[in-house]
Amino acid sequence: MPLMRIDMTRGRSKAEIRTILDISYKVATEELHLLPRDRYQIVTQHDPEEMIIEDVGLGFNRTDKFLMFSLTSSPRAEADKERFYARLVKELAANTDVTPEDVMINIVGNDKSDWSFGNGEAQFMNGKLD
Repeated sequence: MPLMRIDMTRGRSKAEIRTILDISYKVATEELHLLPRDRYQIVTQHDPEEMIIEDVGLGFNRTDKFLMFSLTSSPRAEADKERFYARLVKELAANTDVTPEDVMINIVGNDKSDWSFGNGEAQFMNGKLD
């Protein structure tokens, strides 16, 4: 787990969206050490006027290709997060039309007890998951 939400401007093809999903899952699996089938991704598309994404004065040139990755995750080591951030933008730039300036990533921590994967059970607390 993490739950990965990806916000983007409307207009990408299904194939482009799938590529973004596959790249981000592969990088997260390798850099954040995910378990097999630990894939929870949701894409939300917005009209351009629904997203205002500035740069805190860093001088980034945002475009309509912007992607916002929001991950809800159990705690991760800082080194793993840094590798994830760097590799995600590198892989997206190499395999899509998304530049590193057009990627923003936010990881929000939570605890394993905050998850139920189905049946109204807390699988991490009842021992079905480690």
